Formats: sequence, structure tokens, C-alpha cells
Amino acid sequence: MDLHLAGKKVIVTGASKGIGLAIANEFAKEGASVSICARGRDSLESARELIAGNGGNVYADICDVSDKKNLIKYIENAVQTLGGLNILVNNPSGFGRSDDEDGWQVGLDVDLMALVRASWTAVPFIEKSGGGAIIHTSSISGLTSSLRTPPYGAVKAAVIQYTKTQALQLAQKNIRVNCIAPGSIDFPGGTWDDAKKNNPKLYASIQSSIPFGRLGRPEEVAKLAVFLASDAASWVTGETLAVDGGQML
Repeated sequence: MDLHLAGKKVIVTGASKGIGLAIANEFAKEGASVSICARGRDSLESARELIAGNGGNVYADICDVSDKKNLIKYIENAVQTLGGLNILVNNPSGFGRSDDEDGWQVGLDVDLMALVRASWTAVPFIEKSGGGAIIHTSSISGLTSSLRTPPYGAVKAAVIQYTKTQALQLAQKNIRVNCIAPGSIDFPGGTWDDAKKNNPKLYASIQSSIPFGRLGRPEEVAKLAVFLASDAASWVTGETLAVDGGQML
């Protein structure tokens, strides 16, 4: 399917590896110009090279999305470099796991307020382009209980609620807002890659809970993100779609 994304300008935050990188890469394959950010220089450069290998124009910059001024500056620079903005994908996560001050604070700063602030900054540019789409990355942890990671689940639930409010708020600006809730996704350097090496019992437990007998791949999430951002999903807004291979079943 031709998603007619060639020439579109896209920002993906938290995109040096895993789901974010896969999403940015998928947009580049569709002919979009992409800007990515992350905190680590080496991983960011590797991501830039991978995306550029697909023929897309890529702008990459270091950004700590929990830093309000840093985030706003990054988005403004990205828009200037790309020559406009059609699509924003908010993908970063601080993975606040511990039920203490630090766990909750990183979740609020990175998983919630970073996407709120990025949206505030990006919306005027998307509106100026005639409209477009915003995609948030949540988690199935935000759709059910999250015993091992209370802050993570609660903050991801807030992302899902904000998606609905934002979709209603921005419809008049011709901007659609949707949310993706991945299940357990395995990729090099990710949470489940670490568990596979250091907590094989947990990894095996999660794997056995998924009907297909395996964890998901970043590309399987990315393809949905690109679809939701395209005109093929022109009548879809305010929705949260789980990408979990039936894990919640």
C-alpha cells in the first residue's frame, strides 16, 4: 500500500533504538524526511546512518526530553531543518519501575510531560502545514494492572487518557491524535533483551504468556505507527491500539 508519505516531515523523539528507531526507519522507507533525537551520541549516530541508508533525509540531534528548554529547542531546530512539520511521534520512556520518588518522577518527566511539551511546541507547526498527525507510544501496562512497575503503568495510562482529550481538542486544527500500546517487544539493548540475559525466568514467563509463543519485534509496532500517521487512517483519531500479539488475552 502506498501511504503517500513521500515528502512528509516527521519528528520521532526517543529514536536511537528499538521502537523509536523502527518507526523513524519505516517513515524513511516511505519517503518521508525524518528528525530523530535521543540522549546518547553514539547510538544516535548509528541510528542516523541506518535511516539515511534507506534514502531518507535525516536530521539527528542530542536531546534530553525531560529538559523543557532542551526539548523545545530541539523541535524548533528540527522543524527549521526539515522545512516544516506534518507528523510528531512521541516515543521516549524513562521506564520508571520502582514505586518510589525516583521511579515516579522519571515517569512523569519523560513519559508524560515530554510528550505534552513536545505537542505544545509542535502543534502550531503541524497546523501551519495544513494539519497532520500525532502518535503517542504508551504500553499495555497502561491498559491493565502493572504490579512490577506501578509508576510506568500509571503514567502510560495517563498518556492514553490524554490522547483522547488531545484528539478532541485538535480536530478543529485538522490534526489527528492516536496512541499505540505495545506489549513486550524484544530488541538489542532493550528491557527484554536485558531480562533474557539476566532474568531468564521472567523472560520465559512473559514469552509463555503470549499466544504466539514469542515477544514482538519493533518493526511490528512501527508499521502501525506509520499507518496511523498516514491518510489511510484519515478517519481514526483518539484511539489506543494494542500491539501485543494477544498478550493481554
